[in-house]
Amino acid sequence: MAHYGGRNYSKLTKTGFFVGLALFVVGTGTELVGHALFGSLPQWENSLLFAMALVGFAIGFASPFVFGIIMPLVE
Repeated sequence: MAHYGGRNYSKLTKTGFFVGLALFVVGTGTELVGHALFGSLPQWENSLLFAMALVGFAIGFASPFVFGIIMPLVE
């Protein structure tokens, strides 16, 4: 059996997924609520919220593959 060097890959996988999910939900939810309450938002807010949604999706999608599959196999 390989020794994992103190890294807890299951915790890293879950934490990365939930951080990505939180970024995605905050980005899309704030954009929807902002447009519903205020009509139009400034362009910098639209860009920020869109970037949050994209980064959250990327982190949430990649984290299980990187920390759950690839890293334990490489070690």
